[in-house]
Amino acid sequence: MAIRLVSFALLIAAWYAGAQFAGDARVLPGPWAVALMMADEARSGTLAFNLGATLSRVAIAFALAMLIGSAIGWAMGRYRTADRFGDPWLIVLLNLPALVIIVLAYIWAGLTETAAIIAVALNKLPIAAVTVREGARALDRGLDDMAQVFRMNALTRMRHVVLPQLAPYLAAAARSGLSLVWKIVLIVELLGRPNGVGFEIGTAFQLFDVTKILTYALAFTAVMLVIETFLVQPVERHVARWRPKAA
Repeated sequence: MAIRLVSFALLIAAWYAGAQFAGDARVLPGPWAVALMMADEARSGTLAFNLGATLSRVAIAFALAMLIGSAIGWAMGRYRTADRFGDPWLIVLLNLPALVIIVLAYIWAGLTETAAIIAVALNKLPIAAVTVREGARALDRGLDDMAQVFRMNALTRMRHVVLPQLAPYLAAAARSGLSLVWKIVLIVELLGRPNGVGFEIGTAFQLFDVTKILTYALAFTAVMLVIETFLVQPVERHVARWRPKAA
């Protein structure tokens, strides 16, 4: 903890030194100026409203992508026909630029919330599918045989045999996907939503307001760091201990 605090203090000091060297608050405002604007935005309720809008989009898109992508990845990892059929789709989605998916979603579905969520989910979905597919391919055949011997039904087998083995892969997909989703959500908001962190950053860019850009960028980064520290990392530690053992 002490090392992290020292590192954080050095980061703030480097930022302050850079602002002093720039000599122009319009180019690089100092930490105090950004802190004051963040406090003003928080008092007015604007910061909380836009953070809430962005986080809701992140949560919905992330949940959809993980649910659908994991199901697709499991099917492709377990069934050769499904793998051969779905592989070209995954290759296309993995290599199609995120901006293209976002623009096409807005053109085809309009500048709507649904289009925004779908665009973000489509960018995350292939990553989840590929990661879970590798986990499904690595499932222990011995545990499958044991489940058949004990005549486990599909739900029991999924809960006690399959999911514990897939847990590390699901955790890896969630970690990589979460960092991708929140970045893409900002682009989606900048291009076609009337609120959110991305919208505020886009508005500030048009006004060349670097202070406001840093205010919303740092506020949202802080929220994601809290989620990472108090949600993602504890879940990963729990998953590392949740592994079935063959008899």
